[in-house]
Amino acid sequence: MKHILTLGFLLLLTFSFQSHAQEINIQQMDLQTCIDIALENNLTLQRSQVNLATQEANLIGNQGQRIPTLSTGASTGYRWGRSINPVTNLFENNRIGNVNVFGNANVTLFAGQQISNSIKQNKTDIEAAKFNVKATENNITLNVINLFINVVFAKEQLKIAENQLATTKEQLTVTTKLVDAGSLPLANKLDIQAQNATNELEVINASNTLRIAKLNLSQAMQLPFNENMDVVTPELSPENIALTDRGVDEIFEVALELMPEIKAAELGIESAEMGVRIAKGGYMPTLGIGASAFSNYIDQFFMGERQAFTTQLKNNFSNSANMQLNIPILSNFRNRANVQRARLQKRLSEIQDVETKNQLRQDIESAYTNANAARQSYQASLIRVSSLEESFRIAQQRFDAGAINFADYQLAQNNFFNAQADLVTSKYTYIFRVKVLDFYLGNPLKL
Repeated sequence: MKHILTLGFLLLLTFSFQSHAQEINIQQMDLQTCIDIALENNLTLQRSQVNLATQEANLIGNQGQRIPTLSTGASTGYRWGRSINPVTNLFENNRIGNVNVFGNANVTLFAGQQISNSIKQNKTDIEAAKFNVKATENNITLNVINLFINVVFAKEQLKIAENQLATTKEQLTVTTKLVDAGSLPLANKLDIQAQNATNELEVINASNTLRIAKLNLSQAMQLPFNENMDVVTPELSPENIALTDRGVDEIFEVALELMPEIKAAELGIESAEMGVRIAKGGYMPTLGIGASAFSNYIDQFFMGERQAFTTQLKNNFSNSANMQLNIPILSNFRNRANVQRARLQKRLSEIQDVETKNQLRQDIESAYTNANAARQSYQASLIRVSSLEESFRIAQQRFDAGAINFADYQLAQNNFFNAQADLVTSKYTYIFRVKVLDFYLGNPLKL
């Protein structure tokens, strides 16, 4: 029976996994699907979310310090030897069995604002943790977009390599016929065969590059690599993607108000300030009140009879109330050390804030410079491809007519296809760089 249950459980897991896998068409994955999967599976994001939940739990704990504590309990046991009989209040050498019941309540009235400041610090930490979660999501999204574009780019490079190979094969077929007919020397055929082998190698290299790009994207999504994985190529036209006309300073000012990591760093300073106030509260007196209730039962006779359990509890019931004031005078420099550490933590938070803003500015400066360079590269590549395409067309006509040798034809062909490859590179580089700048301006991260 146990084996049957185990087998059924394994089959259920397998079916559940297959059902989930079927929900995702790995051969038609668009960008949003890749981002959603990466966000769902990313362990760094999950760690940030757990940290947020921990801060929320800390808040619950500190808020609870404002509420009175209440506890109750009971104990039972026996005593032997000389002891006071609680009934007669006399020393006896009897074995005495007893049951004690009690309850206690305490509440802190004043603690140097430490409770209030701890709650404020917790709320600040929660907001900072939320911004950290958002910053992690943004980083994951940017990374997936980059890796997704790399896959699309690799697919385009593979197409170019395959087109070049197809052109060479076609030319090899024509040349072979001419050589066989005695119209061209054998050397021409051998040259094209060598070029064909080179183009086949380029296709293999492009295929491997595409496979690596898919592997990197799969790993970013925390999915097992599948050879059949493919992405939907979006309609990307650089002409429809305009580079912002805003300068670095303006983009930086906008990003300061939008980027969650900046908000988190600023809240870190606020939290550290609360920490200083909490530490200073250690110098302040604390005031609290408490109350307790007690009763007991013993298994001894009094005046010839043993009172009932409930009667004894009722007769022996007592309660008390107290107020306690603690004034710190000497604390082995604990409070001084706590304040000093809190101030140093605040200084570290201020350094972190400056460091985060400096890093943001540097990232924007790099992105802006790269985007402008990519735009210029793309525009130059467009002109280059247009010119070399016409040059290759003329070279092909002249080669077919026997006006140029294969070396000149091969040079024109390689120049054209290399220019196409460079155009694809500059195209996708430009698109991604523009998207990065759009991200800093708060625009949606999509293609």
